[in-house]
Amino acid sequence: MPVQAEREGSRGALVGRADELNLLGRRAETTRAGRAGLVMLSGPAGIGKTSLLRTFLRSEACHDMTVLYGSCAETAAGSGYSGVRALFGPLGLSGRDAADLPLLRGFARRALPALTAQQVGREGPAAAYPVLHGLYWLAAELMAERPLVLVLDDVHWCDERSLGWVDFLLRRADDLPLLVLLAHRSEAEPLAPAVLTDIAAQHDPTLIRLAPLAHTAVGEMARRIFRTPAEDVFIERAAAVSGGNPLTLGRLLSELNAEGVRPDSAGLRRVGEVGGQVVASSVGALLDGRPRWVRGVATAVAVLGDETPELIGMLADVPPALVKEGIATLRRAEIIAADRTDLVHDVVRSAVLAPMDAEVLAALRTKAALLLNDAGRPAEEVAGRLMLLPALTQPWMPAALCDAAVQAQGRGAPEAAARYLRRVLEAEPDSVAVRIQMAAALAEIDPAEAARLMEEALPLAADVRTKAMVALRFGMLCLALQRSPEGVRVLAEVLTELEAELGPAPDPADRELHIFVESVLLIIGADEKATVAATLDRASRLDPPPGDTPAQRQMLAMMTVLAAMDGRSAERTVGHARRALTSPGTALEGWSSVSSAFALSLADEVDESLEALDRLLEFSQENAAMWTYVLGLATRALVLHGAGAYPDALADAQTAVEVAGEERWGDGSALPQIAFATVLVERGESGQAETVLAGIRRSGMERFVLQYHLYLMTRARARWALGDREASLGLYLECGRSLEQSRLTNAVFVPWWAEAACLLAVMNRGDEARDLSAHGDELARSWGTSRALGLAALARGAIAPGGSGLDTLTEAVSALADSPARGDHARAEFVLGRALLKTGDQRAAREHLRAATDLAQRCGALALAGDARRMLVTAGGRMRKMSASPLDMLTGMERRVAGLAAAGASNRSIAENLFLTVRTIETHLTSVYRKLGVSGRTELGSALRTPNIPDGQPPGRRTESRRRG
Repeated sequence: MPVQAEREGSRGALVGRADELNLLGRRAETTRAGRAGLVMLSGPAGIGKTSLLRTFLRSEACHDMTVLYGSCAETAAGSGYSGVRALFGPLGLSGRDAADLPLLRGFARRALPALTAQQVGREGPAAAYPVLHGLYWLAAELMAERPLVLVLDDVHWCDERSLGWVDFLLRRADDLPLLVLLAHRSEAEPLAPAVLTDIAAQHDPTLIRLAPLAHTAVGEMARRIFRTPAEDVFIERAAAVSGGNPLTLGRLLSELNAEGVRPDSAGLRRVGEVGGQVVASSVGALLDGRPRWVRGVATAVAVLGDETPELIGMLADVPPALVKEGIATLRRAEIIAADRTDLVHDVVRSAVLAPMDAEVLAALRTKAALLLNDAGRPAEEVAGRLMLLPALTQPWMPAALCDAAVQAQGRGAPEAAARYLRRVLEAEPDSVAVRIQMAAALAEIDPAEAARLMEEALPLAADVRTKAMVALRFGMLCLALQRSPEGVRVLAEVLTELEAELGPAPDPADRELHIFVESVLLIIGADEKATVAATLDRASRLDPPPGDTPAQRQMLAMMTVLAAMDGRSAERTVGHARRALTSPGTALEGWSSVSSAFALSLADEVDESLEALDRLLEFSQENAAMWTYVLGLATRALVLHGAGAYPDALADAQTAVEVAGEERWGDGSALPQIAFATVLVERGESGQAETVLAGIRRSGMERFVLQYHLYLMTRARARWALGDREASLGLYLECGRSLEQSRLTNAVFVPWWAEAACLLAVMNRGDEARDLSAHGDELARSWGTSRALGLAALARGAIAPGGSGLDTLTEAVSALADSPARGDHARAEFVLGRALLKTGDQRAAREHLRAATDLAQRCGALALAGDARRMLVTAGGRMRKMSASPLDMLTGMERRVAGLAAAGASNRSIAENLFLTVRTIETHLTSVYRKLGVSGRTELGSALRTPNIPDGQPPGRRTESRRRG
């Protein structure tokens, strides 16, 4: 076989590909213009995908662009982020000092677990989002300098995480100078078909399917190899035998040329004879003509891939000196690539391994895995060879795959971890430990499968402690799967068994386990209406722990929120919450922080509530804990709303909605949308609020404790504001019935009774209003906070006939003025002013209506401020006409971005902290500049300091420059 065969085959692959190259060139021009694009290139093995890509990358079309090319390999198939490492490997970002490189500044440093095959930093599993987020910022850093072209070849062997990052990047790159090219074999079954299909469905790719070479291209290749024109009948026969595949055709024509066959009708018979298995036969013929150790080197390279000569020699049982000579010989014959110690093509790899039977090949791959293991290579490299075996036949193999699963989890690649562990389960079908490890890997990406594994593990657990650990995982999975009653049942059964086993005086470790099980039972039981009543009873029988350990703090947090929902003791709730939030020297526990902070806000301790949420948000930002970040923002928005800080609440809620909208799990969220709609009603945008609520896609929301009642309240407020009183009343009453079924009696969690009573008073249905007011009065006295007592007084005063309720309304104003609920205080001033106006006391009415207008405007309650001002004018009052401040035109997100920019944060820093793209931040700032009439950042500070920004901020609020998150 001539030395030129492979080269000519490669060149031949480009003959007749001008249209494809031109199309790629046009996509490159689009990228230069600042618009992201995706090209998916497919075709059978040997059709010339790689040659086409490499030619395009060397062309003028990619001049002055950053180009990263990587090829996925069968030996690394399924290894977490193996495709990413292939892409970014040339940048040298995986060394010991990589974290200090400029490309990995800021959040880009979080990409390190994906960039190196070794464990990076901390032990234990890494969350997937921080790694994806870090890789995004790494790509953004590259695009800040020049357009970026990412080319990933052989993606049929690419792992889910790498392809998932490509999807993650493309979803954030609409207006970025990015071109992604993915090439795969059309006949190969992809390792991650669902992800590839999803990428194609979501990002409108340019599809290039390489067809067999046309008659003209086959003739041109024949002319190059034979140095003379070929006859048409010869060209047609060669095209038919080779299928128009450039690699096969090049091998076929080179073999014929070496035999002295001429490209005419006389050579037709030999075309058919040499065809068929031409690649295999030509490779075999070449190896048969060399010493046996040359075939041994070729076989070792085929098994190991791009490896060191030392390992190749050990696998082939060939001395190092001969290994180097064999590699040189195979490289001259163009069986081994010129730029790496690997075969030139996977078709050639198949030809080298074809003569070996399955048993011999398995033995060779087993030896390769052992060599890599003994050489101290990362566990995932060893696993890559083990995954190609038909079965795990040696005792060390399951342990090696378990180690690889730990490494995959450590880099945030749960799919790879689960793939390794499935093979282990085949060898150890009764292993509880493997099921637990696998469920932990699948919890984020496939909770239903993870729950199934835990259900299988429960009866297999040999002791109750192990069973308790399984039940803990199962319970939290049930929470994610909206199967809380099932989780409650299993945890209750296990808790009974655990208590029987441990006895009255368990040791500290057993006591901690018991508390964990009890606390998770409370978490899950508090989620749905079907289980919350029994959970309230269970919590009431428990003695609160001191809060010295994570389990104790989690228990205290859940006892806190349940005590708050029970509505009987604000003082006890605050005590529990403060202990739950005391965690010196430990990372914040998300459940503890959110639950305790929410309970504190219900008890009028807004300062402490916001401080706890600020710490949680800071922690979630530093760790890129996306779900916790969104939950914390939505909760903080609700707390701020309760405190009457509507602009800040709007910013938090809109940020939560916008960030969740970028994530695939965002469709299952509801709390961010509810918080956003709640603030929109206060701003007089009730129609928009209803649109936001209608966009919630979470199914079965009526089953859930927190979201459903907040949802009903927000819809009721919107309907009232839009003039549909009957619908509003129906929603308030439905909220009350649902709370009664759930046995939730906190007066201020959702004060439906106060608002419904005021609405009934407006509708002249006094008897019904008095019944609701009496009910609420009882709840308020039980809870006892200033806000609760103020709302009760407001409801009583609003329904009193004539002027008989003035004293009660005055009492409401006084109580609410002592509370952190500035919005409710403004509303009470308005209701009192309206009542005074009805009695004819215009002077007193003006005093309270002016206070209501001022308070409402300071809070950002634009709808109430407008109503109060109009009534003030009716009362004969004079007040400067409310002119919309430019700040009122800003959305919540624009206000947040503007504040951070005015404080000196760069666009990149703002984007990193808000988990958005730089281009999104630029868009928001452009809008801010236009609305405020400023030319740039230097003028933002003064523009943001306007008269309608309140001097007396609600408790717990810092200035925008001090705010975190």
